[in-house]
Amino acid sequence: MRKHKAVLFFLSLSFFWSSIQAQEQITLDQVIALALERNYDIQLAKNTSESAATNDRYSIGVLTPQINAVGSSVWNNNDQKVEFENTAINRSGTAESNVLSGSVQLVWTLFDGTKMFATRERLAVLASQGELNVKEQMVSSIASVINNYYSVVRQKQQLIAIRELMSITEERVKLAEKKLQVGTGSKPELLQAKVDLNANKTLLTQQETLLIQLKELLNGLVGLQLPIPFDVSDSILINLDFKQEEVSANIEKKNFALQSSLRDINVAELSLRERRGERLPLINFNASYNYTSADFTQVVNINNPVKSTSDGYNYGLSLSFPILNGFNITRNIHQAKITSSRSKLLFDQLKQQTDINVRNAYVNYDNAKKVLLLEEENILLAKENVVIALESFKLGVVTFIELRTAQQSLADGYNRLINARYLAKVAETELLRLSGALLR
Repeated sequence: MRKHKAVLFFLSLSFFWSSIQAQEQITLDQVIALALERNYDIQLAKNTSESAATNDRYSIGVLTPQINAVGSSVWNNNDQKVEFENTAINRSGTAESNVLSGSVQLVWTLFDGTKMFATRERLAVLASQGELNVKEQMVSSIASVINNYYSVVRQKQQLIAIRELMSITEERVKLAEKKLQVGTGSKPELLQAKVDLNANKTLLTQQETLLIQLKELLNGLVGLQLPIPFDVSDSILINLDFKQEEVSANIEKKNFALQSSLRDINVAELSLRERRGERLPLINFNASYNYTSADFTQVVNINNPVKSTSDGYNYGLSLSFPILNGFNITRNIHQAKITSSRSKLLFDQLKQQTDINVRNAYVNYDNAKKVLLLEEENILLAKENVVIALESFKLGVVTFIELRTAQQSLADGYNRLINARYLAKVAETELLRLSGALLR
């Protein structure tokens, strides 16, 4: 019995052999932090959000007057011929002048059917939607990082399991050689053990390659900021206490995609207000200051002034009222109504799909949790079975076929256990993503 416990301890110890490797170990929190800073999808979402926030920041401009300054200087050089009834004063020749003018013009919209207020409110909603879209992208990127990180952990555990199984096969080869030497074994036993050992080595090489490739994919999610080489943790931590009601309750207020879709409805309604405002009168306050100076350096008509200057200001109100413009306003209003109706349908569709996704994700999570608990128990049984088979094989009680069957059961048990751990984590991550909890 002590031998059995010693072998079990050796198997458990070898399963976590890589924790002492020289590679720098990167935690999940470190990878998430790098992803939030370096992930291209998040940076693009932030860029789009910043654009919407900039529009909102300067939306006060729709309420302020428009002021423009205009200036010009014109030089004239014209051939002229001036004829009068008194032919004695007729003249002809070149007339030259320089006209300098400038003005400051103000147009202030006092009423436009409240369109300006709807525009400003719409820009504010778009800015808040931009922030929600960034959060939604962050949640999606974090979920992707978690799944990819634990995919690496999963394959690392698979690699450790292959090494453990290979050590058992090496032990089988040694035992088969000894038994053959003392005449209690057979050549087929030794050959089969060596074939299985070579198969394990092939699996080991393939698994090492897969692990390297998955690490590169993980590194790509954070802008290649991870050290080369790097290691990950040995375990997959899973929360086994989720309740479906906790996730699905108030999902509209927790899911960032649904909140963004609600903003689409608000934007469509505000756009409709803008279009309806176009039916109402437009009242502007207009004012300007004008200055003109004309210098006639050479004149032909003796009655023309040599220099003239004028300046002054004017102001007033202007009103315009749309009567008929090819039904463009009516068409725009109808299009805005269609867009508003469509945005509500899209929200209802997204809400329904999100509810379905939550229920399916919880079913996956609940099933994975049940399978995980079973496989955790099975792996202990399979390990003990291999230990007993090894000891019995040494004593000649069991055949190499029975030992190989026990070893294969252990390999299958590791595959199912590691897969169950990963699937349970993926299901947990999906529940957290749908509820927006990955960012809280």
